[in-house]
Amino acid sequence: MNLSFFIAKRYLISKKSNNAINVISWISIIAIAVTTAALVVILSAMNGLTGVVADLYHAIEPDLKITAIHSKYITNADELAKKIKAIEGVKEVSYSLEENALIKLDDKQAVVTIKGVDEHFKNLTHFDTVIIDGTYRFNYKGQYYGVFGRGIANKLGVNVHDFISPISIYAPTRGKVEGINPEDAFTKIAVSPAGVFSLNDDFDFKYVLIDLKAAQELFDCKNFISLIELSVNDKDNIKAIQTQLQKVLGTNYQIKNRYQINDVLFKTLETEKLWTFLILAFILVIATFNIIGALTMLIIEKKKDIKTLYNLGADQQFIQLIFMKEGFLITAVGAISGLLIGLGVCILQQHFHFITFDDQYVIPYYPIKMEVKDFVWILSVVMGIGFVAAIYPVRIFTKNDLVHLSE
Repeated sequence: MNLSFFIAKRYLISKKSNNAINVISWISIIAIAVTTAALVVILSAMNGLTGVVADLYHAIEPDLKITAIHSKYITNADELAKKIKAIEGVKEVSYSLEENALIKLDDKQAVVTIKGVDEHFKNLTHFDTVIIDGTYRFNYKGQYYGVFGRGIANKLGVNVHDFISPISIYAPTRGKVEGINPEDAFTKIAVSPAGVFSLNDDFDFKYVLIDLKAAQELFDCKNFISLIELSVNDKDNIKAIQTQLQKVLGTNYQIKNRYQINDVLFKTLETEKLWTFLILAFILVIATFNIIGALTMLIIEKKKDIKTLYNLGADQQFIQLIFMKEGFLITAVGAISGLLIGLGVCILQQHFHFITFDDQYVIPYYPIKMEVKDFVWILSVVMGIGFVAAIYPVRIFTKNDLVHLSE
């Protein structure tokens, strides 16, 4: 065993003549452990929340979304689909058409975004899981159906059990000049309410989903689509597939993954996580001030040992190394203890759900998702702060003692 490490370990576990040194050392270890555990738990909880948000958006957002850059519509969808399906890892391909339209029920109306989807849309999203009333249906026995966002359904007074009063959707007719009758300038289709979905306000007050053919009829763009949406077999391989798609399809098409589609939301979540980490790291800096006190008092107590080692031929670097490793041990014991405590708390929450929410929330309990990179970052920061905290007392006080011995 390394001699300096052996001496440092003995200093840590041996009983000191001044009990205050033991107390301060253990206070340092406990403070570091508690702060480290807090970092693990809070960052894992924020990872869990980010995962929940990603899963919620996955209900309507695909893994990858392709749009044309220089035109509003994609006119060669079948040709592109052949190239897309040839790429390894692509699981499902779906066509969609999105446009704004006016929707009307009796004397109530609203401007909404109509999203026309094909039969494959259900396979690449979890949309059917967010339907809170009615069923997932867009075409049945020649009749078009729609699935409405909760906000729109409440505004119009949609009743999914009312098949007598169809809902009218209007869109401007392409190239039509307004005549005497204003309705002549609009294309109209009628849909029956099939279901109501609830995701979040961004979607609930914006979207109405209908059959793709109904949307193409409404917007007078037969065989045209505005989106190609994909799902992949391996979620961890999305970026590689995205890069391959860009090479195959060229620069005329924009390809975004789910996180890029909602980049503002996910960047906000990452920023919140970063600031939380920095705030807790600052608290950790304050906690490590105890290391300065513990090492200072230890060096003062061990003046006789320093003198003995110096007389035996130990140089200044060796003596300083002993106390630096003492600070390292205090930090390491606190950091590892904190990581284990934080890991234990996270596992208990994952399995036993101690912290729960009421029925008004989307999820029943606080989500936890542990990531290895967080543990690596936490351990690195804690050890780095502990190292910096140990430099000042070790260099200053051991140097002063050695100067007095050489006089």
